[in-house]
Amino acid sequence: MKTMKAAYLPGNSTVLLKEVAIPEPGHGEVLIKMKSSTICGSDIRAIYREHLGKGPEGYQDKICGHEPCGQIVKCGPGLRRFKEGDRVIVYHISGCGVCNDCRRGYMISCTSPYRRAYGWQRDGGMAEYLLAEEKDLVALPDELTYTDGAQVACGFGTVYEALEKISVCGDDAVVVVGLGPVGLAACMLSKALGANMVIGVDTVQERLDIAVSKHLVNAALISDDKALEKIKAMTGGKGAEKAVDCSGNTYGRQLAIRSTRRWGKIVFVGEGGTVEFNPSPDLLHEQKTIYGSWVTNIWRMEELVERLVRWGIHPEDLVTNRFTLDNASEAYKLMAGGKCGKVAIVFDEEIK
Repeated sequence: MKTMKAAYLPGNSTVLLKEVAIPEPGHGEVLIKMKSSTICGSDIRAIYREHLGKGPEGYQDKICGHEPCGQIVKCGPGLRRFKEGDRVIVYHISGCGVCNDCRRGYMISCTSPYRRAYGWQRDGGMAEYLLAEEKDLVALPDELTYTDGAQVACGFGTVYEALEKISVCGDDAVVVVGLGPVGLAACMLSKALGANMVIGVDTVQERLDIAVSKHLVNAALISDDKALEKIKAMTGGKGAEKAVDCSGNTYGRQLAIRSTRRWGKIVFVGEGGTVEFNPSPDLLHEQKTIYGSWVTNIWRMEELVERLVRWGIHPEDLVTNRFTLDNASEAYKLMAGGKCGKVAIVFDEEIK
């Protein structure tokens, strides 16, 4: 029996490496040689420190990692599109495929008992090989790296969906609250969509420094009692047209709401936490709209990879630290510290 190295999250802020059998693809399945697997903040929030998730976020002692990208090395029978040698991103939720949400491409919203998330209820990408269903695959263009693709698998796909909901375009100043990896992606994609001003806000100076050093923002503001005043001053006293909250924090969400101008649009992306605001002055009288956005659909993910090539931008540029699978414990510890950009586990020292 051939084996591979794989990482698990026991829920006590450690990573456990095991030797497990390399799976065999069945009907409609492929075996993917992992090339890059990035760490998502949701794993830190709900699995790494302790197993908090319930229902669709319930971790079931599987190989961790839900941002996988690699190359197909073996195919089961019955494939209709993909073949051995193809470079692929894995949409990280495997839905039932026949409910209304799955037929819309939103496997993330599938409520069937057949729904299983990679890295949560089925084995994920923190291993040398990954078994995936063909229906969950997105083709990775040659112009993009495997680490670009791993970012698209969750973070960038999630942000693209959110920005599409509020229709970010060249008319807009955009405020992004919370500059973790998802917030940094929101800044990068807002610029790509034409936003004429991007203002990033965070409580952590190191995150602001990353946004500035990578030229993702026009202004980087520490989140304090002067932030709203500064945003208004930079936007003619009216506020931004659009705001994206990636903080998951009540004060961050309040800032996102109050920093937008009349008729503004706000989208909540950050998970967890609560929010308190005054509906009449903060929302109703200002004619503002708040959207909720959870991950994305698979056809929009396909659209995103095409546009990334057209725009000539690389999600990999937001990766500040790379580790091998042997050093996964260090990678997760760094990510949990909250002062870095994106963290990636790379395999075979491959870039493309």
